Amino acid sequence: MATIKKPAAKKPAAKTTAKKPAAKKPAAKASAKKPAAKPAAKKTAAKPAAKKTAAKPAAKKTAAKPAAKKPAAKTAAVKTAEKKPAAKKSKKQEDQSDVSFRNLFEAYAMNKLPFAHGYIVSSFFSQKSNYSIYEIVSYAGVKEIFPTADGLTFVTGGKKLYVLVEPDTYQIKFQEPVSRSEGEKIPKRFAELEIITARNQTKVMVAKEPNESYGSFTILKPTGINFSVVFYQTSEVGDALITFFTESLNRYRKVPEGDAKKAAQLIASTVKKTMGFEGEYK
Repeated sequence: MATIKKPAAKKPAAKTTAKKPAAKKPAAKASAKKPAAKPAAKKTAAKPAAKKTAAKPAAKKTAAKPAAKKPAAKTAAVKTAEKKPAAKKSKKQEDQSDVSFRNLFEAYAMNKLPFAHGYIVSSFFSQKSNYSIYEIVSYAGVKEIFPTADGLTFVTGGKKLYVLVEPDTYQIKFQEPVSRSEGEKIPKRFAELEIITARNQTKVMVAKEPNESYGSFTILKPTGINFSVVFYQTSEVGDALITFFTESLNRYRKVPEGDAKKAAQLIASTVKKTMGFEGEYK
C-alpha cells in the first residue's frame, strides 16, 4: 500500500511542468512588444527622410533664380542691338524719305516731294517697238508745286538730260534725233550725244550736256507703261540711278545686261558732273 502512494506524489511534479509553459507566455508577450517597437523606429526614420527631400527642392529653387537672370541679360542685349538700326534709319530720313525713290505723283499725294532738291526720271516708251526716251530733271529751291490738267508744275528752274534708246529695227536711224517725228525726237544732234552700241545693236544715246529751263517746268502725267519717279538727293543717289537704269534698260528695253549697266553708269556720271546742286538752283 505504500507503493501506491508514490505515484500520487508525482502529480504535483506535473503541475510544476505545467507552470513552466505558463512562464513562457509572458516571454512571448515581451517578444510581441519588440515588433511593436520596430514600427515606431520606422516612423522616426521616415521623418528625417521627409526633411531631406524638402531640403533638395529648396536648393533647386535657389539654383533656378540665377538661371532666370541670365536670359534677362540676353534680352537686354537684344534690345540694345535693336536700337542701333533705328539710329541708322533716322539718318536716312534727313531727305524726307527712307527709300531711294518714289512714284512722283504718289509722293506728291503723300506730301513727300522734296522741295530743297531732287531728281525726276520720266519715260516715254513707244508702243510699236523698244524705241524709248528718258528725261532726267534736276531741280532745287522749289517755291511751289501744284497740279495741272497735264501733270505737276514746279515753280523753280531745272535741268533736263535726255537719254534715247534706239533699237536695231528703227527705220530712219541715220536721221538726226532733233529732226525726227513728234514722240521720237529729242533736242540733240549726234555730235551732242555719247552713244553706246549694245551686242544686239541697240543704241543708247546719252546727252553730253543737259538743257536748262527757267522759272518753272511741268512733268507730264504718265500713261500706259510709262512712269515718273522722284529720286531723293542722298549720298547714295548715284548708285540708285545705276541700279534703276540697269534694270529698266535690260528688262523693259531689251538691252543686254552688261551693256545696260555700262549705259547706266554713263548716265549716273553725267548727272553727277553736269546736274549737281549748289545752294539754290543755278
